[in-house]
Amino acid sequence: MASPAKLDKDQVLVERKSSARVLTLNRPKQLNALSFYMVSKLLEIFHDDEGNPDVKLIVLKGNGRAFCAGGDVAAVANDARGGDWRFGAIFFDTEYKMNYLMATYSKPQVSILNGIVMGGGAGASMHGRFRVVTEKTVFAMPETALGLFPDVGASYYLSRLAGFFGEYVGLTGARLDGAEMLACGLATHFVPSSKLSSLEESLCKVETSDPAIVSAIIDKYSEQPSLKKDSVYHRMDIINKCFSRKTVEDILYSLETEAMSKADSWISATVETLKKASPTSLKVFLRLIREGRLLGVGQCLVYEYRIVCHILQGHHSKDFFEGCRAILIDKDRKPKVRSHN
Repeated sequence: MASPAKLDKDQVLVERKSSARVLTLNRPKQLNALSFYMVSKLLEIFHDDEGNPDVKLIVLKGNGRAFCAGGDVAAVANDARGGDWRFGAIFFDTEYKMNYLMATYSKPQVSILNGIVMGGGAGASMHGRFRVVTEKTVFAMPETALGLFPDVGASYYLSRLAGFFGEYVGLTGARLDGAEMLACGLATHFVPSSKLSSLEESLCKVETSDPAIVSAIIDKYSEQPSLKKDSVYHRMDIINKCFSRKTVEDILYSLETEAMSKADSWISATVETLKKASPTSLKVFLRLIREGRLLGVGQCLVYEYRIVCHILQGHHSKDFFEGCRAILIDKDRKPKVRSHN
């Protein structure tokens, strides 16, 4: 049987291909969920490579059907429930430092998002210069259903989306495909999955960190996908009308008013999704994204860290522990402690 150290080492595959550093998240059975080892290793590699003149860019990808389905929050919740919230605090501190380094990195980061991208996986990619999606990409920030909130800098990058689309994505945990990510700005390029090997080969031949040259290389493999007929991005008018409201209660009231005036299953489903989410999480994220529009990425991450430490300690709500139990551990999807009173 492999030793724990050997298992940890295999969770991030590290390669040098000419002038490129190629990193592969490698926990396919866990959909490449980020362990503490993984965020620590990525932080270390990004830090070391920034000062290495031989490394011109970083390519980050996932093994299997996911890029990364999030952070390993079940382990964090389990420790915090047992009274040891400090492990969670250290985990998030390390992860947010990694997010900040990616956001301020001096070299291009090309994230290949060929599959599931959720939570911490978004944090490991959205802050980088280039985000390449495919026809297999599925993006979501599902934290409000877990009793957490969209973190890893989401209050920064979701607040930069057009109109109030960021509020919609963060509050509801809505799933977006590659075409929708490109349309709203979460992705920079759409490349068919069949061309990814060729793209990576070309990127590894780049002898410069000039983002214009890197972008031109990705452009050669890129396509302009069409939005599906039922894409939520066609509903920007109603999203802006309802999700621009000042409070969560006002957003719900606005959606319910719309539902009464027209038979629309999407509106009804959105209302139900919000009502099933943690009320505390919804309020926390709405406040964060509204303030995040006026803040830098570092300030956003600091605020998120302060709040996540309170959540880990269960100061104001136990929703996080119950949400993890219902969705990640027992998987009955019936959290018991929430109230929208």
